[in-house]
Amino acid sequence: MNDFFKGKTVVITGGSDGIGKALTELLLYYGANVATCARSQDKLNTLQQNNLNKPLLCISADVSIYEDCQNFIDKTILQFKKIDILINNAGISMRAELKDAEVTIIKKLMDVNFLGTVYCTKLALESLIKTKGTIVGVSSIAGYRGLPGRSGYSASKFAMNGWLEAVRTELLDDGVNVMWVAPGFTKSNIRKAALNEHAEAQGQSPLDEQSLMTPEEVAQHILTAIEKRKRTLVLTYTGKRTVLMNKFFASLTDRLTRNFFYKKGRLVK
Repeated sequence: MNDFFKGKTVVITGGSDGIGKALTELLLYYGANVATCARSQDKLNTLQQNNLNKPLLCISADVSIYEDCQNFIDKTILQFKKIDILINNAGISMRAELKDAEVTIIKKLMDVNFLGTVYCTKLALESLIKTKGTIVGVSSIAGYRGLPGRSGYSASKFAMNGWLEAVRTELLDDGVNVMWVAPGFTKSNIRKAALNEHAEAQGQSPLDEQSLMTPEEVAQHILTAIEKRKRTLVLTYTGKRTVLMNKFFASLTDRLTRNFFYKKGRLVK
């Protein structure tokens, strides 16, 4: 694997935290040129300081804004001359039932999770076709099975999966591989930053974070799948079981999912 990524230019959105940060640091270790973006300039500064004298480009950008994505991709090509791999990782989640949630929350999730993927992929596509590269979407089990309290998140990930499948089919003869990844529950900041019914970060995780797969483990699985040019990647036993059961036993999975997320009629996870 070390030789596969050496000298390649990899673009990662949302690289200042969680899976994105783990991917950034692992790829630098493997000798790749890495360009990453995030909204937090402070976190990007820390990432840059921790990787001095390495081929790392950090750009402040909000992927829901097309002009930010254009600036990010343009500066990447200016510095590294090409893009071999694009990993659409930036994303936000939510935790609120539809009856309580403001509609603006769902729009924000679609703007970041789905349109952010569309913008960066479209802008990087010409270079990716030239390199016969790889496009990755970091999706979720919520992109295969709608999850209560996360209707907007599920919608954005279903949209990502369907869109990437269409793009994959379009690019079959261009030599570009398109892959979407469902990591399952991963130890990260995404649940603490998840939006509540008032579009505010909930500030805490409803899950036992210590029992979840680490971002570093997820990153390693993703890179292995990229090297093998896989179509899809579903991680964790729970994730694989959920996808399989939802396909063949949908009604039963409705009830099991309800029981997992609710206690005495109240959303607790």
